[in-house]
Amino acid sequence: MSNGPSKTCLYVAAGRALGAREPDESIRNPDYLAERLLGPDERALVADQAVVQALDLDFAEARKNIEALSSAIMMIIRTRFIEERLEHAIRDGVSQVVILGAGFDTRAYRLTELLKNARVFEVDQTSTQEYKKRRIRETGIEIPANLTYVPVDFRHDKLGDVLAAAGYDSARKTFFIWEGVTMYLPEAAVDETLRWVAAQAPGSTIIFDFVGAMLIKFMATADLSMFPEAAQKAFERLRKLTAGEPWIFGLPDTGEREFLAKLGLELRELLPVGGPDSMKRYLTRSDGTPYIPMPPPQQQAQSQRGGYCLAEAFVPAR
Repeated sequence: MSNGPSKTCLYVAAGRALGAREPDESIRNPDYLAERLLGPDERALVADQAVVQALDLDFAEARKNIEALSSAIMMIIRTRFIEERLEHAIRDGVSQVVILGAGFDTRAYRLTELLKNARVFEVDQTSTQEYKKRRIRETGIEIPANLTYVPVDFRHDKLGDVLAAAGYDSARKTFFIWEGVTMYLPEAAVDETLRWVAAQAPGSTIIFDFVGAMLIKFMATADLSMFPEAAQKAFERLRKLTAGEPWIFGLPDTGEREFLAKLGLELRELLPVGGPDSMKRYLTRSDGTPYIPMPPPQQQAQSQRGGYCLAEAFVPAR
């Protein structure tokens, strides 16, 4: 196993960092700590990615790069959606937060007031988790007393066992964040994790992101020659980024509710990232003007299914 961090977690942190530079507070990514974790060594590991290169530029110049801006926008939508739902859950009585595949997630360190009465568990593979802990120490970010690090291998360990050993209480209503993980796991591992979440305390919630099965097939078989040169280069960079961590699983296209129901979870909300609803909610300035132009109707329709989505599901009463 590598002793370094996941490259995809560095890429995601770079997207959050770039979005956190946005001058308009009504749009800005709230993750002001992401950039502190991305020192020269971390940036060097993903230096070929446009969003990482954009961090060396003034924001006004950086946002002219469509590929970099797209990464920042995706993370703005993702981060703000998750944190809106987290705040609602805490106000509704959730007392445990479990971040599955935490990567360089900074919520435990940023949202200390919101989470002061909750136990927070960061669950991740050992190599990435140890690297992150070192970066947290090096940058002087304070580790809150209510945070517990939980090393795990999602492919082989029993999630419930490692969490219980770390002090997790399955009888307490919990908010689970599973961000940037499902597409990297085999279907059996995704099923097992979601079934386990469904067996937790009623009222518990999980927020996760996923891609559709159609997109998984597209990434594996796409003929790039049909796309403009800029799109080809962006796609090749994505393929290189995920070469050691390939996307292998997508939820059934248009069958998300049924997929979750068979595992014991009830879908509360499905948000296609880049769809008109996500753009209206998170990419509209305080004066009502759009941050970027709304995509044409045909592209809006295509973004509703089979692409990249966020989902919120909950454990129903038994």
